[in-house]
Amino acid sequence: MIFNSILIAWFILSGVVFLSLLFIPAPYGRYTRRGWGPTINNRVGWLIMESPAAVVFFVFFILGEYSNSATALVFLVMWEFHYVYRAFIYPFSLRGKYKRMPVSIMGMAIVFNTLNASLNGYYLFTLSGGYPNAWLLSVPFIAGLVLFILGLITTRWADRHLRILRKNGESGYSIPRCGLYRWISCPNYLGEIVEWSGWAIATWSITGLAFAVWTAANLIPRARSNHQWYHQQFQDYPPVRKALIPKIW
Repeated sequence: MIFNSILIAWFILSGVVFLSLLFIPAPYGRYTRRGWGPTINNRVGWLIMESPAAVVFFVFFILGEYSNSATALVFLVMWEFHYVYRAFIYPFSLRGKYKRMPVSIMGMAIVFNTLNASLNGYYLFTLSGGYPNAWLLSVPFIAGLVLFILGLITTRWADRHLRILRKNGESGYSIPRCGLYRWISCPNYLGEIVEWSGWAIATWSITGLAFAVWTAANLIPRARSNHQWYHQQFQDYPPVRKALIPKIW
């Protein structure tokens, strides 16, 4: 089946990306550098590259054979609650001086978000055969929803804290020091990994698992790079702080 072949290739590609990012940080944000082609305003880039995830998933919901249940609607709300914010609100809440990102990075993100939303949307609303409304009372859904909400709250809080550290017009970086930042360098990444792990459990789907694996494959190397970067930039960076998991790593 074509869907299964795409999914297998998707898992394999996540491993390749993980290994690559361990050695070559993706060139956006603090790692922006020459050699990646034309650039675009980072706020516009975020909107363009994240919006396909919101739009494509919604299209699969509308066209799906099994979208007329309360469970399907809850899945839609969970997904869109993340991506409407990430595409249409988060980019314009960023502070600091005008920055740019490579168009090539934006293009790769568009491909990822389109395919990821397609796989999840097609499976949930067509291929799965539908989820009964009783699924909303099941242990996997409740456990997954709790993790999803905890991860979402953690990510939003971490993003907000980083934003208020920088005044309008500033472009430098400071050491975040409150909340989870007292123990780890990247609670925003931890939050996203927890959030999409919750999604995988709540949907109990192979496509949800693939998304969780991809999230970890992207963000674990990024957290490692950010942690090392903080230590290189700030001599007084807390030595006991870990990269992603308190007191462990």
